[in-house]
Amino acid sequence: MTFQALLASKTGDKITTSVVSLSDADLMPGDVVVDIDYSTVNYKDAIAITGRAEVIRQFPLIPGIDFAGTVKTSSYPGIAAGDRVVANGWGLSQTHHGGYAQQARVKGEWLIKLPAALSTKDAMAIGTAGYTAMLSVMALEHGGLTPQHGDILVTGANGGVGSVAIALLSGLGYRVVASTGRLEESEYLRSLGAADIIDRRTLSEPGAPIAGEKWAGAVDSVGSHTLANVLAQTKYRGVVTACGLAQGMDLPASVLPFILRNVTLAGIDSVNAPQQVRIEAWSRLARDLDLAKLARATHVVGLAEVPTVAAQMLEGRVQGRVVVDVNA
Repeated sequence: MTFQALLASKTGDKITTSVVSLSDADLMPGDVVVDIDYSTVNYKDAIAITGRAEVIRQFPLIPGIDFAGTVKTSSYPGIAAGDRVVANGWGLSQTHHGGYAQQARVKGEWLIKLPAALSTKDAMAIGTAGYTAMLSVMALEHGGLTPQHGDILVTGANGGVGSVAIALLSGLGYRVVASTGRLEESEYLRSLGAADIIDRRTLSEPGAPIAGEKWAGAVDSVGSHTLANVLAQTKYRGVVTACGLAQGMDLPASVLPFILRNVTLAGIDSVNAPQQVRIEAWSRLARDLDLAKLARATHVVGLAEVPTVAAQMLEGRVQGRVVVDVNA
């Protein structure tokens, strides 16, 4: 049996992708075979297949850092044929074939059974970006923040993490302020639950080491000067989560917010999170995320469209979540 996949190859410094037919013999080692329904295009996927960063470590390789589908065969305890599962991170799209294919063979320990409330399409509308947003919300809660503490800032608000974070936080009763470079899309952000919108330029330039207190907490997917300014403006005992580097991986900040205001900076890793944390995050997503809001933040493309979407994402021209129907 053959299946379709988007395969990435490298010649010199140039990465190219093409839709090809592969067979079972092309699958990588693992104890579970999954018939994939959907994958996504995340920021990490975009930088991987465009070669913007060295995400893919061996070639040729099927990209796609996440997928959802139905188990075809399994020898892994607790995972059986017919189970609906989701996978993200681990070695997918780095050293192991990823989600841009109709089939995958992976380690069973990489898989999470989907909560009954979520379809495989819902799971990839959430995707790694939405799962990361949930990990960020959990970190804010772990830091003691409640809606009564004040505004929560979400940077990179039009992106995948930002869109789902706004929907989650507003649904949980927080007042959310969205930072975006696309003010013309403010109504979209308000439809997700943002109470106020600010221009990202107010945060993206070098600022003071400490500034007036504005935010009880923040979810940042941007990094660099933006994250430094967010920290400088965070209230006493506030919590800021860092999960992205769209502006840069540097952090030109001061220790003053930490030692004068007791601010917490919580790092968010979606790739190697422990299984129990993943299960909790997906359970919370099934319970706390408004699927109608998620649908407004999502559009669907086919495998052949992924490279175009990846380029658009790096240009800041993609809104919300992009689901890849690998069977379209």
